[in-house]
Amino acid sequence: MPKRKKLTPSEEIERIRMPRKDEVLGVSEQMFGFDRLRVRCKDGHVRTCRIRGKIRKRLWVRENDVVIVRPWVVQSEKKGDVIYRYTRTQVAWLRRKGIWE
Repeated sequence: MPKRKKLTPSEEIERIRMPRKDEVLGVSEQMFGFDRLRVRCKDGHVRTCRIRGKIRKRLWVRENDVVIVRPWVVQSEKKGDVIYRYTRTQVAWLRRKGIWE
């Protein structure tokens, strides 16, 4: 298989993923292991989240990374799934647009 083409910062910002209506922005606080972490979400809740199976091997989430969280239907204030992680350039773009503080 050929190697993946790396995106330049301008291409990376063009394709930035925004949270949808049932998703929340958050920052990862603590890693628990076994693909679980604690995330402080923008809506004020602290959720125990798991990294979704589809992105588990491709996406490495560390502490203080900005992520998109989809709360569960059951226990929506306490648990959720990590859907996406933003890079540094994407976080800088979100700050300039006023979406993330």
